[in-house]
Amino acid sequence: MIKRLLKEQSGFTLIEMLIVVILLGILAMLIIPQISVSTADANLNTLQSNLGSMRNAVELYYHQHNQVYPGARRNDGTVGPTDAESATAFLEQLTQYTDMNGDVAVTADATHIYGPYLKSTVLPTNPFNTQNDVKCNVAMANITDRTADASTAWFFHPTTGVFFANDGGAGNNLL
Repeated sequence: MIKRLLKEQSGFTLIEMLIVVILLGILAMLIIPQISVSTADANLNTLQSNLGSMRNAVELYYHQHNQVYPGARRNDGTVGPTDAESATAFLEQLTQYTDMNGDVAVTADATHIYGPYLKSTVLPTNPFNTQNDVKCNVAMANITDRTADASTAWFFHPTTGVFFANDGGAGNNLL
């Protein structure tokens, strides 16, 4: 009676299970690389879009402020900022209202008629390192310089107007 019950039971054999597992492994090897490539492409496209938006904002500021880039002056409009003051001024001059000299105000008034150039109060996020801060180098006058470090999302040279990303090596910091 026990032998008869065992013969009537149906199920998968070990060979059938092994074939299914091997087929699933082959499918996974084909699909997973495609997903990771898509993620890298999406990050690169996001980075390029953010760079384009930022560069447009910087150039509009430049043309409305007598060929002076944001961050080239302190956020009170005075000249000679340090790198840290330049980074603060860069953010505030693009996200708030400014007068002709780059003096910043939270609301528009009779003299603060320019800006804001960005809709947000922060810079866009760099998708390669998920940061949104900027490092400025006021002494840099070489427009081909793209030296960067990994401590920040964006780099800007207020003297030349060069704005680029710390892209984690995806474009060798040339974007």
